[in-house]
Amino acid sequence: MNPNHPQHIAIIMDGNGRWAEKQGFPRIRGHEMGVRRVEEIIRAAQDEGIKYLTLYAFSKENWQRPQAEVSFLMGLLSQYLDQKLKEMKKNNLVFNAIGELRDLPEPIQKKMAEGMRDTRQNTGLVITFAFSYSSRREIAEACRKIAGEVLKGLIKPEEITEQTLSEHLYTANLPDPDLLVRTSGEMRISNFLLWQISYAELYVTEKFWPEFTREEFLAALDAYGKRERRFGQIL
Repeated sequence: MNPNHPQHIAIIMDGNGRWAEKQGFPRIRGHEMGVRRVEEIIRAAQDEGIKYLTLYAFSKENWQRPQAEVSFLMGLLSQYLDQKLKEMKKNNLVFNAIGELRDLPEPIQKKMAEGMRDTRQNTGLVITFAFSYSSRREIAEACRKIAGEVLKGLIKPEEITEQTLSEHLYTANLPDPDLLVRTSGEMRISNFLLWQISYAELYVTEKFWPEFTREEFLAALDAYGKRERRFGQIL
């Protein structure tokens, strides 16, 4: 791995629908192209020796989209899992999913559970997909778990640290992201990994997600390599 590369990259994959509309296509075409980009970026991350890649695929708020679009997205997700999970196992990739997964259709939940089980012994790139994800809900749930442990006498309030909270998040087994990428030019975090990205470098591109090619990914890595990460210190 290039020492100037981030260990963990998180990506807010934004702009599928707007890209499609700009091209004169229906929005679903943008989602189909977005899936192609996921595969391209996974391969690029592998080639560059990245250890962790976390993709914001579907937010808790996305359930409020038109039912036809949500149904299409769920079908697309099911198809992707059918096609790619065996391939991930074969290629030494680790499949991971975070979020309120119980919101997803039961067959998809089952496929995800099988994918996580079947690839957990792999040692390559860890790909985490965030589905029905809300960072605020994640933090609130972590607090509820900690409060429960306090009531049971498993931990004292004065013993609660930042590490304690981190260990109760969906991402407990992952290092915090070093780089957060957002496509489509939007200058906001959109309720994604709010706790985990406290010290992440930010990279925003005007490109919509269907336009975010390997070359764009490499440009983000190059920009990251030129940053001086101080973590609040004077170096």
